Amino acid sequence: MLYQKLARPLFFHLEPEAAHYAAMDLLSAAWSLPGGRGTLKGLFSVEPDPELAVRAFGLDFPHPVGLAAGFDKDARWVDPLASLGFSFIEIGTVTPRPQPGNPKPRLFRLPKDQALINRMGFNNLGAEAAAARLRHKKSNVIVGGNIGKNKDTSNEQAIEDYRKAFRALHQQVDYFVVNVSSPNTPGLRELQDREPLTALLNALHRDNREQAKPKPILLKIAPDLTEHQLDDIAELVTETRTNGMVSTNTTISRDGLQTDSAELKACGAGGLSGEPVRQRANEVIRYLRCKVGPDLPIIGVGGIRTADHVREKMEAGANLVQVYTGFIYEGPAIVRSILKDLSRG
Repeated sequence: MLYQKLARPLFFHLEPEAAHYAAMDLLSAAWSLPGGRGTLKGLFSVEPDPELAVRAFGLDFPHPVGLAAGFDKDARWVDPLASLGFSFIEIGTVTPRPQPGNPKPRLFRLPKDQALINRMGFNNLGAEAAAARLRHKKSNVIVGGNIGKNKDTSNEQAIEDYRKAFRALHQQVDYFVVNVSSPNTPGLRELQDREPLTALLNALHRDNREQAKPKPILLKIAPDLTEHQLDDIAELVTETRTNGMVSTNTTISRDGLQTDSAELKACGAGGLSGEPVRQRANEVIRYLRCKVGPDLPIIGVGGIRTADHVREKMEAGANLVQVYTGFIYEGPAIVRSILKDLSRG
């Protein structure tokens, strides 16, 4: 409540991307102070009910609530974020080479819809830089590596980009997510088609088998796919023995928004996240669960702000969930609030 009344109005006076870095600089500074780690954990973390523990794709999660990719693209803030109680943190999207992303402004708030529009464009410092930071990680939080291709790499050469990022991060992350579903890299979503996606996943699985300790590989998909496309993806995930799915990424749809149309037009293109994608994400999870059966792990993403939203995702078929936009609107106590409510049944 304090965040919504005091901190959020201050941050929301800033341009969204600037507010993001200001908030994370503040969190990092607090974490670095003597006693800061313990103070943050005391304020924002809670000992999870053992009944909330989840085992998925060979990993043990103390509870189901993690942080989605896109928030900590470069693994800058893994330890401070872990002090807020996240069960796991997914960094990225990381590309093999550094790239600046799309021109600013590229992140927009839609408060009437509890939503964001972003067209960040995989801005990051590259896979080697992220791996170097993770080598110095102090917390034992589970870390996922979300990987993608560079913007100037053609789809015909995309597999090699994913392989480079995969190899660079392999020793430093606990699982991988293959991102072919962002709407902000031109042509990227074409890699969701059956033939290129099968080739990509098979190539990564071959590389994975050559490692001393293979890591789980998951696939992140868009909410805008047709049932036929979802059928194809469900089949190829099974055929390639991919270890799980992340459902869903942001949407290009603007249906049903309360935000004024002129304001939406001013925001321009980009992926929409938050409350407007919640029901569609639930539908996709439910559909996929029916197609892939009960055993394949699914991470549910899209519009999660409360414990009831977590329950929705899990009733639809998700094993784990991730927050992003909800974190920005609800603040640093979001995990604590959700876990307390989940523990009450």
